[in-house]
Amino acid sequence: MTVRFVRPVSYAAYLSRYLGLSALVLFLIAAPLHRFGPLTTPDFISLALISAAIAGVAFVLAIIGLQRLWSAGAKGGLWSLYALVLSAVPLGIVGFATFLYWQKPQIYDVSTDVADAPNWLSIPTANQQWLPRPAIISKADRDLQAAAYPTLAGHRYEGAIDRVYTAARKVAKAQRIRIIHTDGLIGSLPDVQPGIPKQDQTEGATDTPVEDLPTNVPVPLARPADAPAPTFFNGSGIVLLQGDVRTLIWGQRFDILIRLREDTETTLVDVRVASRFGPHDLGMGAEIAEAYLDALDAEMQGLNDN
Repeated sequence: MTVRFVRPVSYAAYLSRYLGLSALVLFLIAAPLHRFGPLTTPDFISLALISAAIAGVAFVLAIIGLQRLWSAGAKGGLWSLYALVLSAVPLGIVGFATFLYWQKPQIYDVSTDVADAPNWLSIPTANQQWLPRPAIISKADRDLQAAAYPTLAGHRYEGAIDRVYTAARKVAKAQRIRIIHTDGLIGSLPDVQPGIPKQDQTEGATDTPVEDLPTNVPVPLARPADAPAPTFFNGSGIVLLQGDVRTLIWGQRFDILIRLREDTETTLVDVRVASRFGPHDLGMGAEIAEAYLDALDAEMQGLNDN
């Protein structure tokens, strides 16, 4: 007489595989739609959280399936492993974002000048949907920033403002920063700039495309006090450039303001960066500001070496 052992089937493991696949597919659809398509950041965050919740259920069921395999030899070990692999992507990404949410200060606007932050030329607005945030940046917010990012400060360069301005525009283009509004320059923008939607432009804004700047920008480190200001500056000693930028991978939108302030024989550059959506920038605003200033340091060093 032959005794045949019939292995039980772990339905938890069976279900975990399909839930893990569903979570991964949902995330892989939402991420490109946000990065390249019409999906807004609040909607993307909603879908990402739903995907992570489904992946979390798949993870628990997969663990139950593995436990059943160990204790009763139940079928479903491979299903559980598939579920763990499939759910790792949405769980890992959302888990890392949650870690940054708790580790970084809950602010969405950072400035290299916490005492006198540059004012926006055009106040950024966006439909926050279910991500409300305070409209005013308080002193407490700036104190949180100063404690979290003590090295985030403006950079001072030996050189006239026209020389630093040219480098600032060049670096902004290299950093994928789209300059939309400027102040402190002479001249007006046309109604529509090539490659920039009309709704993203402010009527009456002033700008001078970097390609149209004079090629013979003064090279000396400082302009003599009795020398006239370049014709494309209004002589105020302060130039503001406002634009926006998207992160390379996830496509989060940030508004950025660059302030150039001439002081005797030097020019001080300050940067303000604000997340377009949500009350928390997960530390990315400070990273954008530091990356821009580091690139500007390298550009100005190259000009000085030449």
